Amino acid sequence: MTDPKNPFEMMMAQAQEMAKAMNPALESFSPKGFESLWPTMPKDIMEMTFGKGMSKDGLDAKTRLLLTLAGLTMLGAQSDTQIRMTVRHALEAGATKDEIAETIAQMAMFAGVPSMTRAMEFAQEVLDETEKKDKDT
Repeated sequence: MTDPKNPFEMMMAQAQEMAKAMNPALESFSPKGFESLWPTMPKDIMEMTFGKGMSKDGLDAKTRLLLTLAGLTMLGAQSDTQIRMTVRHALEAGATKDEIAETIAQMAMFAGVPSMTRAMEFAQEVLDETEKKDKDT
């Protein structure tokens, strides 16, 4: 390669230019902005779609979401948006703060402390946002 620029940065810049050409509002795109486009599903819908609707004797939506959170923690920091969205959905499905924290903490043995710590930070962001919204309403 003779180009001194980072090829990843070049691809990202090209993708941003293409996105702006298709939709000028995407010029200031951010993952957190993207998250706000996807509201949290109500618990009943999650239960129907992800919980007992799949298998009436199977896992409920809360358990499925906690398992998903564990898997996302294993993937590490590249899953920030997915972790935050899963925490929001887990709360809606009835998970407690302690259950969320324990699920993430359990992954330290498998994913390592850095992945666990980063997932805790993402989860804490959501918990702080949720607490703030609850105070405002």
